[in-house]
Amino acid sequence: MNWKKETVELKKRRSLAKQQGGDKAIDLQHAKGRLTLRERIDLLLDKGSFQEQGEIAGGSETNEKGEIESLTPANFILGFGKISGKQVVVGGEDFTVKGGSPNSAGLRKSVYTEELALKYKVPLIRLHEGGGGSVAGPGKKGKGYGGDPVFSKSRFKSVADTLREIPVASAALGPVAGMPAARFVASHFRVMTKETAQILVAGPAVVERAFGKKMTKEELGGSQIHKLNGVTDNVAESEEDAFKQIGKFLSFFPQNVYELTPRIESDDPHDREEEALLSIIPKERQKSYEMRDIVNLVFDKGSFFEMTKFFGRGIITGFARINGYAVAIFANDSNFYAGSMSAEGAQKTTRFLKLCDTFNIPIVSLVDEPGFLIGPEAEKEGTILHGTQAVLACTESTVPWTTVMIRKSFGVAAAAHYGPDGYVLAWPSSESGPLPLEGGVAVAFKKEIAAAKDPEAKRKELENKMAKNQNPFPRAEAFSVHEIIDPRETRKYISLWAERIQHQLRASLIKRNS
Repeated sequence: MNWKKETVELKKRRSLAKQQGGDKAIDLQHAKGRLTLRERIDLLLDKGSFQEQGEIAGGSETNEKGEIESLTPANFILGFGKISGKQVVVGGEDFTVKGGSPNSAGLRKSVYTEELALKYKVPLIRLHEGGGGSVAGPGKKGKGYGGDPVFSKSRFKSVADTLREIPVASAALGPVAGMPAARFVASHFRVMTKETAQILVAGPAVVERAFGKKMTKEELGGSQIHKLNGVTDNVAESEEDAFKQIGKFLSFFPQNVYELTPRIESDDPHDREEEALLSIIPKERQKSYEMRDIVNLVFDKGSFFEMTKFFGRGIITGFARINGYAVAIFANDSNFYAGSMSAEGAQKTTRFLKLCDTFNIPIVSLVDEPGFLIGPEAEKEGTILHGTQAVLACTESTVPWTTVMIRKSFGVAAAAHYGPDGYVLAWPSSESGPLPLEGGVAVAFKKEIAAAKDPEAKRKELENKMAKNQNPFPRAEAFSVHEIIDPRETRKYISLWAERIQHQLRASLIKRNS
């Protein structure tokens, strides 16, 4: 006697589970330009590294002999894997089974996903394509849904816990609604495919029933909508691009809040100087320039990874490496509102600074901040409310900061760019004060300008005179900045700072873990 019969059945069950929703459902998935979940997992993870959990979970049917005839697998696939050799947990809805709307086993596995990642303290990756519950519930048709036991804890508790302990990245790869949509936004990094993904509170049928208005999924929640409102951080050209972005994002993070991001060896000289930095800021104060060019010239070549580019566009956020050390990039884009902080930019800033604080990632602030965005629309959007929250997020930050004053640094908004006890450098092009020069002169010298024979000439005269008082040299004389530097030396100064703060980061980690 042996257990061969049972192992044969086990093998059959594994084979049936791998068939997912069947050939027709898989062909339909491919016809829509989307991969199956198993194909996605293979593309995301290091080859051969996936170790599935609950592989044969689902509902089976047997014949009169008790032999298995068919198996409907759980429509949520979950397991461990590796990305660039680092352990992760990955899970997602299988759209080929019931359109990703959870069956009983699928629901249990989806709820377990966060618990598993939290237990092993490794990053969590969610691959979303599917809806939430149906009116019939996850059980048998017609049985309805009796609800969770009164003693059960909220499913959102573990979702919230992951955000405090481990990096969480989510990809929307098709239509995503209900609980999967909530999980998508409850992530540190969110990416959706450009053509095939939609994020929806409710789908077109529900919207039509409620409002009598017919809309497509794309019109309701396509990438063109959600990249502008901050629901998604990035948009990917393809599923493969989405997975590459997730891998790049995670490369800047530790496995959990109890570790530091490892340094990687860099062959980019720490004291490399770029001549282009000397002329990148126009002498004409009203002309804009490309802050991203500065980032790419200063930091390790090819390392910059930007996130949330199309939301709050006056602010730039992302990650890069300097001499192999991972750092956060927080900067202004003078091409949008002259770099001023809008309500959206402030919300983006607050979320980003808190993310860096959670995972002990030091911040490099490149400042060209003219102040909060002004005007009737800015007031309607509550700019002062969200802007003050951004300033407070900065003052509460515990990670090391270095701030490089590139150009403008004015008003209350500027306070969001200088971390507590930060290292402050200034370029010769920098200027600072309580108000931007143009607005400040218009207010302070209103009567004098109005009384002049040529008010415009008088205004320019006063602006040029006041500009001399806003250059960085008086600040350096008063030791209000650590150094004024040649722009070409920026990489060297930040590299040396990044090396110095490693002891500080380790001490902070010990304190956090004690």
